[in-house]
Amino acid sequence: MNVGQNILNFISTSILQNPPVLLGLIAMIGLIAQKKPLEDIIKGTFSAAFGMVILTEGVNMLTGVVSAINTAVQQKMGVQLAKGLSDATFTAQYGGAVGIAMFLALVIHILIARFTPIKSIFLTGHMLWWVPFVIVAGGVEAGLREAELIIVSAILSALYFSLAPWVLRKYIWAVTDDKSFLIGHPTTILSLISGWVASKLGNKSHSTEDIKVPKSLSFFRDISVSGGIVMFFVDLVVGTIAPTLVPKGSTLFTVSLNAGLMFGGGLLVLLYGVRLLINQIIPAFQGISEKLVPGAKPAFDVPVLFNYKPNAVIIGFLTAFITSTILVIICNATNMFGLLLVPLVITSFFECGGAAIVGEGQGGVRGAIIGTFIASFFMVALVGFSAILLSGTIKNWILIFGGNDLSLWAMISRAIGSLLKMI
Repeated sequence: MNVGQNILNFISTSILQNPPVLLGLIAMIGLIAQKKPLEDIIKGTFSAAFGMVILTEGVNMLTGVVSAINTAVQQKMGVQLAKGLSDATFTAQYGGAVGIAMFLALVIHILIARFTPIKSIFLTGHMLWWVPFVIVAGGVEAGLREAELIIVSAILSALYFSLAPWVLRKYIWAVTDDKSFLIGHPTTILSLISGWVASKLGNKSHSTEDIKVPKSLSFFRDISVSGGIVMFFVDLVVGTIAPTLVPKGSTLFTVSLNAGLMFGGGLLVLLYGVRLLINQIIPAFQGISEKLVPGAKPAFDVPVLFNYKPNAVIIGFLTAFITSTILVIICNATNMFGLLLVPLVITSFFECGGAAIVGEGQGGVRGAIIGTFIASFFMVALVGFSAILLSGTIKNWILIFGGNDLSLWAMISRAIGSLLKMI
């Protein structure tokens, strides 16, 4: 029993929660299945892993900048949240259940891809943990325990891994004009909303990438430059409102400038990692698709999309950040949810950045703005209601990282668990 548990823990922590190793391993299996020469297998395996390392570092640089803003705003509002990514007591008590549910979910997920028309393989490493994490939390809130909790969580997680990338596929393909991959990220619900709204109210003839600017301002067409400048001004505004953003001995201008440079540099690193990863993993994945899961398509993290419509990312972030922050202020002033919400900086950038790209694909500039604007209302509603329903487990975590699929599926888990307890 201990040996089996140790093996399971090794697979969970060293492979499934280690994106570079996971993607490198998948590339290796794909290349072996295609009977490539040894030198190609070694090069492809390491290149895919390197691409994921670079992409992850880029994401970490971006997250570091937006997290600093988030923390300063929380302190200004007097909100005391647990440190880290989860409530320590929940992880300590139910981390094993999350790990087992994740492993079983992946088995079910592969079977769904092999024997049903839903041909997606979820490859966003860190989300392989966070999806069952929130689903287990929802089950715990409903009163599920032990085997019942693990089975329900595994089934729901597998359904998410399979369905989320698949239902979004046409919107993604409309943006990329490339049917070789999908997106596996908690942006799904917000992107579906944005895409649908944009298809009704947008105008495809005016793309975000065709925005005409004077030659003297042409540098704004570079996402790293425009993103860095935008973040510089965001930090200036936030730092004026929330002075704790500025460490003792520094100045607001210096902090804002460094944040802008870090953000722009992070975008460059991220996009280079995306190109390297896609160039290696797509050809290698064909081997798995042909031999093991015919017709399957890999589902990647949302930053893979950013290179296709970079202007839409910035437009979406600003639209979502401004809209959701105003809504958060209104909700807190009216005590709408009975708890204090905080601005959703991270969700506004990653999930709503993806939603803006989907909106752009359906309705151009207007679609990106209106689609993300409407999605922002759902984002705040999702985080508010899920925080209420997860008040006994991971409320602090969901207040920072929710407002997306993670909030939605945690609520679904709680609802299904409650129904089971009533039977």
